[in-house]
Amino acid sequence: MSPKPAQPEPVVRRAAVVGCGDISAQHFGAIETLDGVELAGVVDTDADRRAAASAEHGVPGYASLGELLAAGGIDVVHLCTPHNTHAPLAQEALARGVNVLTEKPVAHTLADAEALAEASRAAFAEHGTQLGVCFQNRYNAPVLALRELLDSGSLGRILGANATVMWHRTPEYYAARPWRATWAGSGGGLLMNQAIHTLDLLQWLVGPAVMVGGAASTRALAGAIEVEDTADLLLEHTTADGGRVRSVFYATNANGINAPVTLDIVTEGAALSLRGELTVRYADGRVDVIAEAGVLAGERSYWGASHRLLIADFYASLGAERPFWIGAEEATAALRLIKDVYASSYAPGNWV
Repeated sequence: MSPKPAQPEPVVRRAAVVGCGDISAQHFGAIETLDGVELAGVVDTDADRRAAASAEHGVPGYASLGELLAAGGIDVVHLCTPHNTHAPLAQEALARGVNVLTEKPVAHTLADAEALAEASRAAFAEHGTQLGVCFQNRYNAPVLALRELLDSGSLGRILGANATVMWHRTPEYYAARPWRATWAGSGGGLLMNQAIHTLDLLQWLVGPAVMVGGAASTRALAGAIEVEDTADLLLEHTTADGGRVRSVFYATNANGINAPVTLDIVTEGAALSLRGELTVRYADGRVDVIAEAGVLAGERSYWGASHRLLIADFYASLGAERPFWIGAEEATAALRLIKDVYASSYAPGNWV
């Protein structure tokens, strides 16, 4: 009997989470569930948070990304840090051949985003190193169903779209993480920190926005923050069939509660409405409902529930012949729209 051929050793990716604040829980949870991925370190500039995360997860803690990278043995870093650190930390890791998955936004300024896009293209071309950005709502089951319906062509032309983000934030929310309240730390307010996900979905589903007009202002939190808490936009998109269509977008952190995000698209053949689940009302009277497969529990359920799907997909992309589909260049589209709104709302300054 001939011997069985030797089986290759399974590849184990060693990951580290950089920044152990609120959103890091989504990344820690995803890493724990993935086969072939092990958490090997945590990084935080805050000694108490670093020590707590290190103890909770049983891995070494580091005071800086440079310290982590110098220790070696890391394949992927998850960036869960303030906005103004995303681009420089990502470039530092890419330069060492380490894959990067960063929270949104891709950068706090357009110049940083464009520089990171160039660096990520070079890193992938030279070493196959991947960079991904967490626009996890693209993985929501109702969103994917909506995109599939639009792509099928069965609904005819898109006639128009609208979306809202009506959430609630207090001065205490910003005081807990002061960088959120500043142009220098966050690169903006509501649009950069909360509404960017829905703005990304709007331009991904309807088509690239070729023109945007709008205004951003501080209506409820003046004196507590220097960035905006309310914004309204009018966008003109190029659709898949080469046409043009408008959408309107309204967002505020001055609402009394964290209400569900809404996104509506009207086509020749149906009206499609996202309210967590997707409701499709066809012109012939039929109605279909596509529910979300997974829902976060507790007070943050309105965040969405697809971080784990995106993170798993990112790990599956490692070693692939193509860059991860939501990379720096893809993620810059929503950022560019936001900066255009700031340009029409504020005098030149740190918002760029």
